[in-house]
Amino acid sequence: MAQPDDLEVRVAALETEVRQLADRVRHSEQDAAAARVLAGGADRDVAEIRGEIRDFRQATTSSFNATREDLNDLRSQMQQGFSETQQGFTEMRGKLDATAAGQQQIVNLLNTLIAQGGQQNDQ
Repeated sequence: MAQPDDLEVRVAALETEVRQLADRVRHSEQDAAAARVLAGGADRDVAEIRGEIRDFRQATTSSFNATREDLNDLRSQMQQGFSETQQGFTEMRGKLDATAAGQQQIVNLLNTLIAQGGQQNDQ
């Protein structure tokens, strides 16, 4: 059997060790509580960032759709402008062709008159 002095020393050592373990458990509980608070904050931050990314993606998609619509409108307007310009060139070409035909008739008439004038001088 253990001696009473030895027993008191051992009990004192055990009590000291139990106090130290209790302190460590208390610190661990405090650390765990702090970790839970930090994890909750991180979870809220992640949810907020997800929301911001979702909003950014929607804004970007809307911007791209608006740009696409603007480009389609611009293409349509340019095609209409080119069509009107082509129509104007075709109209001008017709007028120039008619003018050239009229001038050719004048040249033919002048040549006929010149030829007739030369024949009258010969007679």
